[in-house]
Amino acid sequence: MQKQKTESRVAVYYELTKPKIWYLLVFTAFGAALTASNIYGIEIAPSTWALMLFSVAAGSAAANTLTNYHDRDIDAIMERTKGRPLPSKRIYPAVKARNFGLALAGISLVLAFGISFTTTLEQGLWATAFIAFGLLNNILVYSYALKRNSRTNIILGGLCGGSPPMIGWVAVTMSDLWTMGLAMAGLVFIWIPMHIWALTLHFKEDYNKVNVPMLTAVQSEKTSARAIAGSTVVMVLFSIAPFFITTQSGEEMVGGVYLWTAIASGALMVALSIWVIVKPMEKASWTLFKFSSPYLAVLFIALMVDSAL
Repeated sequence: MQKQKTESRVAVYYELTKPKIWYLLVFTAFGAALTASNIYGIEIAPSTWALMLFSVAAGSAAANTLTNYHDRDIDAIMERTKGRPLPSKRIYPAVKARNFGLALAGISLVLAFGISFTTTLEQGLWATAFIAFGLLNNILVYSYALKRNSRTNIILGGLCGGSPPMIGWVAVTMSDLWTMGLAMAGLVFIWIPMHIWALTLHFKEDYNKVNVPMLTAVQSEKTSARAIAGSTVVMVLFSIAPFFITTQSGEEMVGGVYLWTAIASGALMVALSIWVIVKPMEKASWTLFKFSSPYLAVLFIALMVDSAL
């Protein structure tokens, strides 16, 4: 009986961290690290892999936990979220969730700095800085400052999404961090608005109920659909950028495999966004939302595969 209660408690705290979100973010860090390793022929030590992946996982889980703590009042009202651990009181009092989130944040920073001992001090410091930036941007800028006050909240509040690829890249090398590393971070950052706006258009009544001014919840469906389509086109165009980036010695980083994967998958996303414009209804926006995460994963898979060829 005690074992069952312990397992149940672990499952509830695990749910609190929104694992579906941090799985994808950890995957982008993994993708960036492997891509950098392939391009420069740098072997990644198992200890570096562990420190990098677990720091990103802990940091992402910490951000999700602390934003859940802050949003527990509106989560209790929204149909989509009222079953979460805090509003359902499966974790009570709520301060337990806050303390858990703070502990995860501390662990993520320690693990990121630990990269200093498996690579160089500079790499470890940059990894720590990227984790810290991601935490501050997600928790303070997005959740506390912008989410309930600005319809463009997810744009500045989504900068944190670029942190995992930057951490993955810097755990391998400092070379071309601000070109290819930044481009991979940009893929995530530019993907976020389309992903979130498609979700909020589907659940717009929920957001209006709690006065959270997500752009696609407060604008007309027609305007919202255009915003989603516009952000999708920008995302797809930007996805081509890595093909044109070269190393400092002038060698291509990725080639045709990535380019044609980006074009083909991007064409699908544009087609789905056009569907949202033609029929700005729940089914269309939900379909776009459901395809958006696999789309981002496919881009990173293509980068890993192409860089290995």
